[in-house]
Amino acid sequence: MRNIVSTEEENIAKESLLGFLGSIHSMSPELRAALFSNTYLQKVNKKHILLDIDEIQKSLFFIVKGVVRSYYLDSFGKDTTSWILFEGDLAISVYSFFSQKRSFEVLETVEDSSLLVLSHEKLMELYHSFPEFNYIGRILTETYYIKAEEKANELRVFSATERYLHLLEKYPNIIARIPLGMISSYLGITQSTLSRIRAKKEF
Repeated sequence: MRNIVSTEEENIAKESLLGFLGSIHSMSPELRAALFSNTYLQKVNKKHILLDIDEIQKSLFFIVKGVVRSYYLDSFGKDTTSWILFEGDLAISVYSFFSQKRSFEVLETVEDSSLLVLSHEKLMELYHSFPEFNYIGRILTETYYIKAEEKANELRVFSATERYLHLLEKYPNIIARIPLGMISSYLGITQSTLSRIRAKKEF
């Protein structure tokens, strides 16, 4: 169910999306108009499930305000945070959205969030109608895989302290916004290890 938002608020959110996409590649007035008319703003509360395990992701979400995390569950039901996404990021299960198959992960809001929504069906129509949008989509996909490779390399090569410091470098206010349990899970360490690292850095 769509939440009720003001037209002004929705238009501002759409302009932020157009600015984000336009920074990747210039867009024709027709493409801008199509994106404007085919997206809508959704406001959801903290801990709202955008995508659950075994669901097919039918829409992608551009984060206007708030935080979204993705996580998966092990055989014991313990969740591991795989991504933490902030304003200007796309909240998407790449596998589920583009294959239109069941997801192996959960997308959940960490804060009350405002999200611009674009359906898979409309995205495919835009790709078909506007060649320049295919280029933008390719760059976004490449960026996702580069970030995934960077994270995998950090887990393989960096120490726990190095991973934590690198995270703070990228997101200086993350501690104020994300529970430590989620951060430690994302870094691949226990919460007690994270607490020890933070205690050492305070001296």
